[in-house]
Amino acid sequence: VEDQRARWERKRSRTAKELLETEHKYLEQLDLVLTYFVTILKAKGTLKPAVLETIFGPLESLYSASHVLSLHLEKGNLGLGLENFCQSLDLYGHYAENLEQANKTLKEQLRKNKSFRRFKKLQETRPQFQGRQLEDLLPLPLQRLRQYKHFFRDLLENTNPDTAEYQKLAKTVKSVCEVSQWVQDIFDERENSLQLLRVQKLLKGQKTQVLTPGRWYIREGWLSVVPSKGEELKRRMFFLFSDILIAAKPCHPLHLLNSNKLSCQAVYPLHQCSVDKVFGHTRSQGGLLSLSFPHKTLLLMSSSQQEINDWYRSLTAAVR
Repeated sequence: VEDQRARWERKRSRTAKELLETEHKYLEQLDLVLTYFVTILKAKGTLKPAVLETIFGPLESLYSASHVLSLHLEKGNLGLGLENFCQSLDLYGHYAENLEQANKTLKEQLRKNKSFRRFKKLQETRPQFQGRQLEDLLPLPLQRLRQYKHFFRDLLENTNPDTAEYQKLAKTVKSVCEVSQWVQDIFDERENSLQLLRVQKLLKGQKTQVLTPGRWYIREGWLSVVPSKGEELKRRMFFLFSDILIAAKPCHPLHLLNSNKLSCQAVYPLHQCSVDKVFGHTRSQGGLLSLSFPHKTLLLMSSSQQEINDWYRSLTAAVR
């Protein structure tokens, strides 16, 4: 038991030391942005206060929270430091919510505002920046949040469960995980919106409404439709979402406007769909899927067994 405790203590000391060292480095990087951008821009009035607030979000508050944490870590007051720090964790969620708008506003200002463009270029040539740009430094808080998760977990694993500090650490790990999930959800939703928009632009015309609140993009790919009567196979592009399946075919390559687009052939709602694998029809190469809707049965084929299995999994999950 004594040996185990000594091992825990050594690992814990190493992690605490690394946490403090990386916290100092993180503070230095935030300080660059605050000193050479936020403070000077406020004084000069190059950007309107609302624009400044949009680009930099709660960066000053994040800096203060980390500064207080580093002071506690320097004194060895881990428990107290984390208790304080937990109260500021929501700032990371708000920072993530604001980041897309921050990047958009920054690009807009660089395009429109000549004096800001010159100022930014000048600041970034300072030796302290080591060739980095403001765009490289703005995502730092969210990278640091991921690091906190690992550091705090390591500390928890190497702390005696019978101590009060263990309870504080457990509470911190829970809070960091919750905020990390909140940030991940923000990024997932953003990524999903981009996918919906991309598919909407791929489809000719506006008749098929892809951009619908609550809809999630799942996957896409080419599959062959097996006709009911002995006609030729029809190759179609399928887009699978959480509530519908879209079948589309390429527009004519010589069409003036839509040569690189797809024409929507059918939209199948998934709420009354059942999915089955059809065996014994493809001589072990690839496979067939049968999709049954109230008024239609769709037979889909691929020459790749892996692809059919992946589609089967995705479709059954979406239908569920």
